[in-house]
Amino acid sequence: MNTYLAAACAAIISFASPVSALDVAVHYIKQEVAALPTLSNLDPIPDDLGAMGAKLALEDNITTGRFLGHMYSLTTTVVGVDEDFEQAVLGALGQTDLLILDAPAQFVLDAADALQAKDALMFNAAAPDIALRSSDCRSNVLHSLPSRAMRSDALMQFFVKRRWSDIAMIAGTTPQDVAFAEALEGSAKKFGLKISASKTWAFDSDMRRNAAQEVPLFTQEFGDYDVLLVADEANDFARYIPYNTWHPRPVAGSEGLTPRAWDRVVEQWGAAQLQSRFVEQAGRPMQDVDYAAWAAMRSIGEAVTRTGANDAASLRGFLLSDEFELAGFKGRPLTYRGWNGQLRQPIALSHRGALVASAPLEGFLHQRSELDTLGLDLPESACTAFNE
Repeated sequence: MNTYLAAACAAIISFASPVSALDVAVHYIKQEVAALPTLSNLDPIPDDLGAMGAKLALEDNITTGRFLGHMYSLTTTVVGVDEDFEQAVLGALGQTDLLILDAPAQFVLDAADALQAKDALMFNAAAPDIALRSSDCRSNVLHSLPSRAMRSDALMQFFVKRRWSDIAMIAGTTPQDVAFAEALEGSAKKFGLKISASKTWAFDSDMRRNAAQEVPLFTQEFGDYDVLLVADEANDFARYIPYNTWHPRPVAGSEGLTPRAWDRVVEQWGAAQLQSRFVEQAGRPMQDVDYAAWAAMRSIGEAVTRTGANDAASLRGFLLSDEFELAGFKGRPLTYRGWNGQLRQPIALSHRGALVASAPLEGFLHQRSELDTLGLDLPESACTAFNE
């Protein structure tokens, strides 16, 4: 065992630059937002969502860094709903140029555009907005959370494999629901599928009592279809759709077959070990934003280990290079897209009890990486900031 440990340590050190003491400070900033009202409280949003993923990755970084003289620290700041996020960002930038942002898209843009952030490296761990990876991209922001386009593309690949070409869709009215519905429509077109009918869910009645009466009537006029998509990002009404539709058809999207960055039902590729460690630490399963925060923190750790540097410019350059790979417990190495800073990663397609598939699915090929069949490929992205 001692021989094995010595060999492992030697391997770690051999990948890094000459050993030298480094302090690597990372600041995690979470913007609280008012929660949307939902009928059910069965799936509450944890107060420590995201932050616990970064904390777990910190332990991993410390373990590796101990052999190299690299010392990691993580500071977490929670910004209240009515408090100043940009001020919190400026305060953090006075201490470190490495930030993980857990905030809606506009807050991410405000942080990235601050004069003091020009030379910083920020990770977006919570905003799935497609525009952040396209026309609104910023060269100092990398994205460890999958975009909505990546999630919707994963679903459409599954539909293509199952030959479910005729699709119906129900979408909610919130901006998040509309954005997910638009992503689903874009992905359907991308993969040659058709959303033949769609309706907006605008009920304000209590579906816990009325779903069995309202949902069949609501879906009856769709006619026949292969699968029903539901765009309900808060999972307010989506949970009441399965088994209540007029036609007995599969449900996907926000309920039924769901595309996720991470799910507790994923057990392959060593994921069970990560799951158990997270549950032991947090007392709950890991969720998408937790995983994105973990991936951001581990990306920093891997880049520091391989470069022997702790400044944002050096780390960013390595993260966007062909040399970077992150072992993310998803069956294949994760890398960042050089044209918009998005972390390439498989998407889990699961239901509440099991993993169904992992996208990209077999047969979807790409000249560069099969993972680039998910989300904005180079010709599809309007991001130009990474070319400057």
